[in-house]
Amino acid sequence: MGSNRVVVVTGGASGIGLGVSRLFAAKGHPVAMLDVQDEALERESAALRAQGARILARKVDVADRASVEAAYAAIREELGPIAIVVANAGISEGIGFLDVTAQTWQRMIDINLTGVFNTVQAALPDMVAASWGRIITISSQAGQSGAADRAHYAAAKAGVIGLTRSLAREFAASGITVNTIPPSVVATPMAEAGIAAGTFPPLEIISQHIPIPRPGTPDDIAAACEYLASDGASYVTGQVLAVNGGMFIG
Repeated sequence: MGSNRVVVVTGGASGIGLGVSRLFAAKGHPVAMLDVQDEALERESAALRAQGARILARKVDVADRASVEAAYAAIREELGPIAIVVANAGISEGIGFLDVTAQTWQRMIDINLTGVFNTVQAALPDMVAASWGRIITISSQAGQSGAADRAHYAAAKAGVIGLTRSLAREFAASGITVNTIPPSVVATPMAEAGIAAGTFPPLEIISQHIPIPRPGTPDDIAAACEYLASDGASYVTGQVLAVNGGMFIG
């Protein structure tokens, strides 16, 4: 994989996204870290620059198309055309279906599904022009198996899987691959927040139900992203690469 290809990572300053940003930066890629978290963006981008990485950090709300397009204009000007997108930004919350309001539902769809639409569609012209591109979406096991008290989240992530497969078919002849990774349990600040709020079980409890008995790590997901973004994965598209320790097999 050429190390001069510009990588965009949404939700790139924390959790899975930070693991992905760190790995691609370590491989020599210019990396655009997009996130809504100001302090994390400043801290983590500065740490990577101190290691010699070429980083652009930008506060972006992926649900806001104008915010995405403004960030992409800055990326193209400072780093160059976009070649690899890891659409990772998302939210999760535990709430019973009867308590999901129309506003709660819409917010989940706006960030977790429309955010992927915005992130990917705005980058595709660069990839089409280059006849080369890699799009990796981060979905969820919930989108495959469903999730009690997270129906709105599962619905949005299932939509990401369907969007991924459709784009894979549409852009395959353009030299662009589109794949998704649906993690199950990953040790991230989002998971920690859910545990603290009492809406997510402790990781040591969940780990007892995973064939590989530990939670996943951002590095696990990042390694799969590196493969899917490589030239060696040029014949892999439309696939659901489940990095989940065997928690869901299907």
